[in-house]
Amino acid sequence: MAGRSGSSLTMTVTNTPAKDLAYTNCAYCSPTDLRQFAVPGSNLAFALVGDVGQIGLNAIQRRHARVSTGDSVSVSRFIPPEDFNIALLTLELEFVKKGNKEEQVDAVLLAQQLRKRFINQVLTSGQRVTFEYHGNGYIFTVSQVAVEGQGKSDIERGMLSEDSYIVFEASNSSGIKIVNQREAASSNIFKHKEFNLQSLGIGGLSNEFADIFRRAFASRVFPPHVASKLGVKHVKGMLLYGPPGTGKTLMARQIGKMLNGKDPKIVNGPEVLSKFVGETEKNVRDLFADAEQDQRTRGDQSDLHVIIFDEIDAICKSRGSTRDGTGVHDSIVNQLLTKIDGVEALNNVLLIGMTNRKDLLDEALLRPGRLEVQVEISLPDENGRFQILQIHTNKMKENSFLAPDVNLQELAARTKNYSGAELEGVVKSAVSYALNRQLSLDDLTKTIDEESIKVTMEDFLNALHEVIPAFGASTDDLERCRLNGIVDCGQRHDHIFKRTMLLAEQVKVSRGSPLVTVLLEGPSGSGKTAMAATVGIGSDFPYVKIISAETMIGLSEGSKCAQIVKVFEDAYKSTLSIIVLDDIERLLEYVAIGPRFSNLISQTLMVLLKRLPPKGKNMLVIGTTSEVSFLESVGVCDAFSVTYHVPTLKTEDAKKVLQQLKVFSDDDVEAAAEALNDMPIKRLYMVVEMAAQGESGGSAEAIYSGKETIQISHFYECLQDIVRY
Repeated sequence: MAGRSGSSLTMTVTNTPAKDLAYTNCAYCSPTDLRQFAVPGSNLAFALVGDVGQIGLNAIQRRHARVSTGDSVSVSRFIPPEDFNIALLTLELEFVKKGNKEEQVDAVLLAQQLRKRFINQVLTSGQRVTFEYHGNGYIFTVSQVAVEGQGKSDIERGMLSEDSYIVFEASNSSGIKIVNQREAASSNIFKHKEFNLQSLGIGGLSNEFADIFRRAFASRVFPPHVASKLGVKHVKGMLLYGPPGTGKTLMARQIGKMLNGKDPKIVNGPEVLSKFVGETEKNVRDLFADAEQDQRTRGDQSDLHVIIFDEIDAICKSRGSTRDGTGVHDSIVNQLLTKIDGVEALNNVLLIGMTNRKDLLDEALLRPGRLEVQVEISLPDENGRFQILQIHTNKMKENSFLAPDVNLQELAARTKNYSGAELEGVVKSAVSYALNRQLSLDDLTKTIDEESIKVTMEDFLNALHEVIPAFGASTDDLERCRLNGIVDCGQRHDHIFKRTMLLAEQVKVSRGSPLVTVLLEGPSGSGKTAMAATVGIGSDFPYVKIISAETMIGLSEGSKCAQIVKVFEDAYKSTLSIIVLDDIERLLEYVAIGPRFSNLISQTLMVLLKRLPPKGKNMLVIGTTSEVSFLESVGVCDAFSVTYHVPTLKTEDAKKVLQQLKVFSDDDVEAAAEALNDMPIKRLYMVVEMAAQGESGGSAEAIYSGKETIQISHFYECLQDIVRY
């Protein structure tokens, strides 16, 4: 037997001491022998019958064990392991004495009796047990045992508990008719005994699956009479929504496969549409035809029919939103509503819809009784990413293609905001690097040694640079905002930078303020954008995006607003995000003459700057401007919770910067710094660049390598040009 066993005893088989004890499914021995098998603290019931060295078995037990009275058998102690309770038990019934009699057995009442009679007993697949019920002798054969929290093992056995679900089967020739089987066996709607999401290829979605199970299937697992007593109806529809590539379609497909009903019908939204009048509505009705026929003929005994709608937003847009003149989209929504929740609503249907754009769906579809279970399939967390990487690398690990240096936990930590599809892309990319090492472009017919194929950690790191997450940090764009790198610009700049970084830390841990907004204002070129970009990179937030006017050249007001809103909507999908609004006055199309600006964009920004992110999501918005007085006049400044003034460089600040650049001799640094008093950092870099390129200033390469220095006289000439123009 499975479990821990102690030393064994050799015992002689004898009959059960009394006839009524034959129906207990217990073996009987003397108190002396029992002490050697008793488990400390056990509440097992036993009868003190029999001689020392004997074990009493009934006829069924002897037949099953293939022993006769007088045979010697080896008996050992068995201690059940943890998580040994039976979740689902399937029993095949027959009469002890076969004949022509017929008997009707209530599955609900029989299940209650068996739980009470055989509670805490261990039952094994294939085991035959006798019992008495309403004056008749029965035998049940254990055909299936599903144990809580335990995968499939070589021997299926478990301990019967109060919570065990019992399913009964009986052949037509047995004379036993089982009634209320639906009530007793509703948990058999699932094909599998356990839900190992990893074996189903689903990673990082255990919480979401638990929500789906609780809302959509819990009521179906319990007997229908329980649901009717509670006065509740089964959930008929659910909506899975979230970013692309997070596993919505995979989840719906696997849910359909797990159910014991009809094979799910998978419908791509656009396939339902037809150019012929009434044809589209007929296509929708046809999807439900089988379920209607099943419910008409079998009633509550009907199987569960699952219909999966992929990209449901393509056909179920808000009624009145499409102006194609046909009204087809409105008719589809109406047809679906009548089938799910109409006068003749079906109770044996589960409709699963999937979309990336929940906002486009008709509101009536999302009300209770329709697609009422709405589960967001969001970007996986670190543990979820680890599970997904395990799933996609499992085969190569089993076949020894995965190098020992590959650390999936580290990869999971590095892949913030990667969706499941993007992680699969990373694995594919890494494999391509490994395979490419085995190929020679000079001779593609060369034999490949399979044993030498190894996917290494370096392959995965290269793949991370190749596969960029759609909802990740725009590191390249941020780096372009600080081409000259970061230097110490003095105490005032350092103070503002540290304060802004503290705000980023506050966003990480804050519960009371999920949205923090800060405005960096100051003269043009004072380093506001570079500072904001540095905060974005240094924060290590998974989502960092910069919104600047240069990416919206030529767009209309409406298009610009839509693009800005999309960045914010994408940020709401990440747990932590930073958005940089660069040069807000340029975004608002500000012109001093007039003054003129876009009121539409201004109002959009003010709404977004005050709108709290969804629960569990925290956001930092950093704005930069050189026209703070204009922003104050239109009320945008009031939308920011904190404003910092980024100043120009004073003499001591400029001296610090020049000392770090090392382009002047020690004697000339003081004079150059005095000349740069009240100069923005960006202009300082420009004049130094110009002076380094000048004829009398030596070659730029020599100056930046430290071999030569800029001549102060030439520097003054360049500075006059900068100031003049």
